[in-house]
This record gives sequence, C-alpha cells and structure tokens, in this order.
Amino acid sequence: MSKNENAYKTISEVAKILELKSKNNGKLQTHTIRFWEKEFKQVKPKILRGNRRYYNRENIELLLKIKFLLKQQGMTIKGVKRILDKNDTFELDELLNKSIKTNNLVIKLKKISNLLKDLKR
Repeated sequence: MSKNENAYKTISEVAKILELKSKNNGKLQTHTIRFWEKEFKQVKPKILRGNRRYYNRENIELLLKIKFLLKQQGMTIKGVKRILDKNDTFELDELLNKSIKTNNLVIKLKKISNLLKDLKR
C-alpha cells in the first residue's frame, strides 16, 4: 500500500524523491535537506515529537526547485535566496527556457554591436 501523494513525507522519503544519495556509499543524504532548511526560510516542515520532520507537497516542490537551481543551473545559495525572496511563482520548465528575455535583448544587442565595432578597428 503506497502513501497518498498529498500525505506528509518523512525526511528519508523526501531524500529519495530528491535523489540525494551519497556517491561513495549510496546512503540517503538527509543532512542536505536539514541544511537547506536552515538556509532557505521558505522550507518549513512540520516538526513533531522527537524532532521528526514531515514535509507536505509544497515543501517538496520547493526543495526540488532549490536542488534544480543549485545542482543543474549551478547557482549559488545566495542567488537562489534572491530568487526565492522575490516571491515570484515559477515553474521548473520556465527556468529551463534559456531564451533571451525581450527587455534585455536591446541592451545585449548594443553590447554586441559595440564589440564588433571595436574588433573592426
């Protein structure tokens, strides 16, 4: 019998979902999740007796975003904090879209144009 998708998950279950395993021995790295809790105030698991942590779906989605930004996008903790502090809702698919945003396009084109002029000289 499997758990309901909306049920609270233990820290070990979340580590499996996030695929946080040690490269050396294959053990789950729950300490990474606890570290991210300290660094990112938005991650707020329920802590019940015995200091056991339980994570809801929103917390797990947030941890997935944090992992994606840190590991796949190569961002720093400070950079991820800035993104999360903006309170902008975003999807992982939006972050994968590496197209140039139109508001920066003109600035980037001017810089390229100036570089080309300098090279011609």
